[in-house]
Amino acid sequence: MMRSLYSAALGMYAQQLNVDTIANNMANVNTSGFKKERVEFQDLLYQTIKRPASGPDVNVPVRMDVGLGVKPVAITSLFTQGNMQNTEIPTDVAIIGDAFFQVNAPGYDEPIFTRDGAIKIDATGQLVTADGYKYTDMGTLPQGAHDIAIAKDGTVTYIAQGATTTTELGKLKLSKFINSAGLAKLGENLYQNTPNSGDPVDWDPTADSTVKLESGYLEMSNVRIAEEMVSLITAQRAYEINSKVIQSSDEMLQTAANLRR
Repeated sequence: MMRSLYSAALGMYAQQLNVDTIANNMANVNTSGFKKERVEFQDLLYQTIKRPASGPDVNVPVRMDVGLGVKPVAITSLFTQGNMQNTEIPTDVAIIGDAFFQVNAPGYDEPIFTRDGAIKIDATGQLVTADGYKYTDMGTLPQGAHDIAIAKDGTVTYIAQGATTTTELGKLKLSKFINSAGLAKLGENLYQNTPNSGDPVDWDPTADSTVKLESGYLEMSNVRIAEEMVSLITAQRAYEINSKVIQSSDEMLQTAANLRR
């Protein structure tokens, strides 16, 4: 059977995965803290038809190798900074730099992580995510607390009912990773550390100026529609070309089958 049939079929599968990834990027264009993904490919094994040779009577300087297709090897998350959106809500906070909020979720013995800074306040006065997961090591707001503010170092303050001075509620805990792309995506804007990401390192605002927080802003997705549209067109054309290869191979086989002596 012709190698081109298998190679083109693998190419179509690879481009389908590429389109699926692009579709997920575009679907999350307005998701706070979402990081776009990129599919990476590798060529497969090569079948050697003729090897190079050299000697007194022969000199073949090049070899003949036929490739056997392509395979997806990784879908990498790109942790570039997303655009900042001004919300004027004091409990909205954006991370500038490579770090993650720590949150506690049921079913996990250790904190998990998020870039989504749309902080909510539940009925008990706890600072939580939109799904009700509590931010690590935060106190409880008393009834009637107001003028809640978040400083650039993560310190959360408020003014109690009837008071005129601020009270510190706690400090948002942030973590950094040596390889953020190695984090496991859990959905709901959440990540979990893995052996590939390395252990979380607590952010120290006094020693690390590469990270800061901006209250009243949200970090939006780093997906750029124009780039994704170009990638989508490229993937679609590559898929179409591979399908044409299968059609051409089929026509060649049909011609061979119809040969008469």
